[in-house]
Amino acid sequence: MNSALVPVRDTACSMIAVAGLGISIALAQSEPELDVVYVPTPQEVVDRMLEMAEVKANDFVIDLGCGDGRMVVTAASRYGARGYGVDINPARITESNENAKNAGVTDKVSFKIANLFEEDISKASVMTMYLLNDINVRLRPKILSDLKPGSRVVSHAFTMGDWEHDAHEQVSSKNIYFWYVPAKVEGKWRLQGGGQNLVLDLSQKYQMVSGKADIGGRTIDVTGRLKGAELTFSIDRDGTKQEYKGVVEGNEIKALAGGWQARKT
Repeated sequence: MNSALVPVRDTACSMIAVAGLGISIALAQSEPELDVVYVPTPQEVVDRMLEMAEVKANDFVIDLGCGDGRMVVTAASRYGARGYGVDINPARITESNENAKNAGVTDKVSFKIANLFEEDISKASVMTMYLLNDINVRLRPKILSDLKPGSRVVSHAFTMGDWEHDAHEQVSSKNIYFWYVPAKVEGKWRLQGGGQNLVLDLSQKYQMVSGKADIGGRTIDVTGRLKGAELTFSIDRDGTKQEYKGVVEGNEIKALAGGWQARKT
């Protein structure tokens, strides 16, 4: 039956209905304007994202656009990690706090209403996201500048533009992308020790490294890659590739083998 043809027989009910409609309109008007529509990440995807990030008890996990909080709640309940979630929608924060309470992890996690572009993310050793490609790209400079080298970033469904992912998996047809935040190595370095004496002039695009090595007046191509703070690069010497591996610590690179050390000049 078409409800428009049903006469209203109860004035009180009609008044309640009108009042309810008014409340609904008011609530709708108070809802924040969202860049991303809320769609929960399936739990099996949450589980694999945390596994790819190798979350441990000493990690601090920040989830941007946390929704109902399942990411940080799972990180805390399963791995003992600490962390917090950020969302601009108060309704999601209410759900998150309730879920943390039900899981018994309110001592490890918290949630706040905040704009993710303005949030301080520097404490994160692991950052998780389910946003959009353009949002990820807008966040990319902040991620690269604010997170420590070696921090892990995991995104459900969306990439980071021309920042190539370090790993990619699918779970039930859902894409997961993973990155290590790379150290900064662009510039000139003097490498000495272990029978080595050369100058490196390195360029960097995210984790990809290229450049030249000056060895006794000879200029030789260098290619390399960063895995967080760990730099691996090779120099082609007369058809033989010599590989170097070290850890970037500010203005120094300390060899993992070979007894050399590089210092930025």
